Amino acid sequence: MPAHRPKAPAQLILASKSPRRRRLLADAGIKYRVIPSHIDETSAYRRPARIVRELAYKKALSVALRHPGAPVLGSDTLVYCKGEVLGKPSGHADALRLLRLQNASWQSVHTGVALVWLDKGVFLAGTEVSRCKARRLSQAELKALAAKHHDKAGAYAVQDKDDLFIEKIDGRFDTVVGLSMNLVKKFLRQAGLEA
Repeated sequence: MPAHRPKAPAQLILASKSPRRRRLLADAGIKYRVIPSHIDETSAYRRPARIVRELAYKKALSVALRHPGAPVLGSDTLVYCKGEVLGKPSGHADALRLLRLQNASWQSVHTGVALVWLDKGVFLAGTEVSRCKARRLSQAELKALAAKHHDKAGAYAVQDKDDLFIEKIDGRFDTVVGLSMNLVKKFLRQAGLEA
């Protein structure tokens, strides 16, 4: 009889094509492959923490249903400022509106993380929040910035060295970038994966 080879560990799937999330996983030495979720990113919830938790879970579950043998990681991030939930801008005019709203103000950045592994019965989800203070920019600076980040919640990129919008962070930097690595590592350990 041929000797049985030990089964290769299941490879993590990231249900996002975000280069920022990919970079955070790579920097942590976590191996993964990318299969974006393409879900409808709407929620009936009003509280930011509930919205990001639900959307992270929906993203992970939508990919896990197609790949039940693999652990799937989903994440979602939004900005909350002056009572308004700020997602990705719909275009240049909306990006400018979001940046003007946040200009020289404190805001909270909420990130939800979920890990779903159907074959193992793993369903984990949680949230992190960090607070950010935006520096005061001129109208010309806001207009220039509004042209840059239409794919990011709040229309800015804290990890971009050319983007000086955020002057102070109270909390985890990776939460603001879009993937709370403390939750990722905790969930991977709970699922029996190396983290």
